[in-house]
Amino acid sequence: MSRKAGGSYDHLIAFALEHPWAITPNMLAVIAGVLAGRLAGEAPDAAALLLAQELRAHREVPVAAGGTVRVIPIFGVIAPRMNMLSEMSGGTTFDSLTKSLQEAVADPNVRAVVFDVDSPGGNVAGASEFAREVLRARTIKPVYAQAQYLMASAAYHPMACATEIIAAPSAMLGSIGAFSMYDDLTDALAQLGVKREVFVAGKYKAEGVGGTGLSAEARTHITGLVEGAYGRMIGDIAKGRGVSASDVRKGFGEGRLVDVDQARACGLCDRIGTLQDTIARAATARHSSAGARAEDPPPSATGQELQPAAATPQEPRAVSDPTTDLVQYEQRLLALAKG
Repeated sequence: MSRKAGGSYDHLIAFALEHPWAITPNMLAVIAGVLAGRLAGEAPDAAALLLAQELRAHREVPVAAGGTVRVIPIFGVIAPRMNMLSEMSGGTTFDSLTKSLQEAVADPNVRAVVFDVDSPGGNVAGASEFAREVLRARTIKPVYAQAQYLMASAAYHPMACATEIIAAPSAMLGSIGAFSMYDDLTDALAQLGVKREVFVAGKYKAEGVGGTGLSAEARTHITGLVEGAYGRMIGDIAKGRGVSASDVRKGFGEGRLVDVDQARACGLCDRIGTLQDTIARAATARHSSAGARAEDPPPSATGQELQPAAATPQEPRAVSDPTTDLVQYEQRLLALAKG
């Protein structure tokens, strides 16, 4: 691949290195491998890229079940905005999720929101902001987070702020923590006969530029950034679940993925059930002040309100059979994937 062709990935590589990640270790290894290949000049798999784009297109479409429950899928790696990473992974973005949630809350015919989650997490950028959107949304309508079948790291972070978390019997939850990654290319450059010199103004401006080694001071700084991201995650999860930060740090898996029995025992989820079960319950849900925790901010706590569009909410349409709702939801996803 020419430098010109590889250059299109420069912004993606820079983003991945500059922002900590809240993701499962296995998926971080996959992302690191993809980026390493781009750095080495390997051409991307065009067929895989096209498939990922199709998956993203069908997964990001919010679907109304029976006109009363809005199902919002969260699949794949999550990023703050649509970019080449989300294109390659078939994942979603915090921007699109925020838009879908706000539309659901503003729709007077939607009585409850269900997040259908199967994600290893993603980048920390945007996670706290989306968590706050979920917190505000649950003061207006019930918000259910369904782990079907993976809810980890940056996916669990905002979903902890839902009214309730439900896990499928074979689901895995947790992996609460943050990473940062850095490739020291010093030896690789030496083998290529390249000796890099960097001219810089600013004491720390050239730390690690071009894959050069990191000083102890630089490592301490990067570790501080990761710990800061972890602290914000812990704070949001504690607020969402109504527990102390210490309870999250020491009792929510401590960075490990756990099964549903362990998740329920340590407070990661509220109940065990399928997506069909959750849609059925959400279809008959009635919001009340008891559905929101005492520490929830009012809908107008920030500049952007999530009020229903109509001054007087319309009466929700008749509740259809939840089994039919789920079948229609799956059929629409399949049609979008094929089309």
